[in-house]
Amino acid sequence: MRHAFGFVLGVLLTPALVYGSAWGYVQAGQSFDGTGQAITDRTRIYGAFALLAAVGLVMGVIIVARWASPLVSLVPAFALLGLSAWFLADPGRALDLPGQVPPAGDLDSGLRMLLGSGVYAMMGFALLMPAWAPRRWDSGRDEDAAGFDF
Repeated sequence: MRHAFGFVLGVLLTPALVYGSAWGYVQAGQSFDGTGQAITDRTRIYGAFALLAAVGLVMGVIIVARWASPLVSLVPAFALLGLSAWFLADPGRALDLPGQVPPAGDLDSGLRMLLGSGVYAMMGFALLMPAWAPRRWDSGRDEDAAGFDF
């Protein structure tokens, strides 16, 4: 049951991490002038940084939580690594995908930039690491304390 819940949570967290990081990236990029070295919209950049911090916090909780099934991190890791591998194999088709998935607009450029710059691959490898810990796969119950089965 724990792994089924972990799988569902991983499926739900995957688009949240992808879209949250892409939208935060776009909003942060639109709120400052790189050549003039000035912030042009403080409210927007604070919101973008808060969203990016929330994405980082969720990733951190997923990575270090002992109670969570490894599928919570494994599902988004495989999705991000698969998307990154697809980009390396066929960049044109992989970069066309954000235009086919709603919502359209500025978010598409954020998805393309984070995919093309390798940020999604980095996030995928970070989320892949907790699945290697054997402790994450067991149920966490101590069978010896439950009874004296010899």
